[in-house]
Amino acid sequence: MKAAALLLVVFALGLAACAPVRPTVAQAAASGTAKTDVASMDSGRDIVLAVANPIEPPAMHAGSSLLGYAAPAHYGAGRLAATTLDALRQHYGWREVAGWPIKALKLYCIVLRPPPGTSREAMLQALGRDARVALAEPLHEYDTYADPPPRAQHYNDPYAQLQRGFVETDAALAHSLSQGQGARIAVVDTGVDVAHPELQGHIRAVQNLVDEDTRTFRGDRHGTEVAGIIAATGNNHQGIVGIAPDAAIGVYKACWYAATDARGARCNSFTLAKALAAVLDTDARIVNLSLGGPADPLLGQLLGQLLEQGRIVVAALPPGGSLGGFPDSKPGVLVVRMTADTAAPPGVLSAPGHDILSTEPGGGYDFSSGSSMAAAHVSGIVALLLSLDPRLSADEVRRLLLASSKRTAGGLQVDAAAAVARLQRVALATR
Repeated sequence: MKAAALLLVVFALGLAACAPVRPTVAQAAASGTAKTDVASMDSGRDIVLAVANPIEPPAMHAGSSLLGYAAPAHYGAGRLAATTLDALRQHYGWREVAGWPIKALKLYCIVLRPPPGTSREAMLQALGRDARVALAEPLHEYDTYADPPPRAQHYNDPYAQLQRGFVETDAALAHSLSQGQGARIAVVDTGVDVAHPELQGHIRAVQNLVDEDTRTFRGDRHGTEVAGIIAATGNNHQGIVGIAPDAAIGVYKACWYAATDARGARCNSFTLAKALAAVLDTDARIVNLSLGGPADPLLGQLLGQLLEQGRIVVAALPPGGSLGGFPDSKPGVLVVRMTADTAAPPGVLSAPGHDILSTEPGGGYDFSSGSSMAAAHVSGIVALLLSLDPRLSADEVRRLLLASSKRTAGGLQVDAAAAVARLQRVALATR
């Protein structure tokens, strides 16, 4: 009986030696039995503490240390570190959040949280005076030195997702970097409904080169559509969003609607010459000409003057697709067609032009199609670019838009977000 009792005592002592006494989070983490929740760490309260953890030879038998070594290659919390941490924890009453060994420094580290009622500063001072502690410091946070990825601007305008051109050119993403601030665009067209809620605050100048009518042009559909595509107000809980909602527009009425003509609005050399001459007296960098016709010497000279002054002229490709008239034949003009399956003529840009939702006279909205709408999209994108770099020339803008165009189901098409991003990369590379 005495022999049996002695064996039971020895067995019980062996079990006690094998079982860790009061296992900690650090011990569990070091042995791979616990997962560290880094997101739960509090840099405003937590402390990083390290104690000596000398490299020891593998334990010769089970139960020789609190954690031991699973294999010679495994470096965990050795006997000294485990004993020291257990004694410190009992003395200071902290809660361990995580633990890990640093073999190169022969240390074992933990992240601890002071007990309720003890400030971090007081705990750090006490630990700093404790000879058992190799290091004690606040848990710091660090940032990566990279710009966050751009996020698409969110709009509360109810028809924004119905705007094919706005969506297809990724304008909302481009707006995270530019919305056309400071850009001025001259719209030479019919009049524009200056009382439309989407355009109020954007129109800086109005000139009627057709007649003496000083009304708000509520019968002029084409110019109102073009202006809305370019600069309709965003986040006003109504309607649509322009490609460059912070740009300013100058309205130059050179075209009119004839009551007996079903072809739509028309212009002539006289009204267009007066409009272009008026634009020459302004600081508008962008001139939108969603119109066209035969070559004209007088208009050609005025157009040449605009280009010499560094204006960026955006023109609509004629419906037949042929170049050779006004204003598309003038070198330096950005000619825009509706996106199509066929390849564009050399140097011609492609933009959305089918079923484009825009503003209509009288405060309404409707769909329209044509290269006029495509040109308006490009004018808006040019405004985004000039807002970032007003020094851009027409040739630089053309190359930028062509290089950043993306392939869609209808072929290559200008992309506002890609153009803005490419401009930023070029600017960074040349600094």
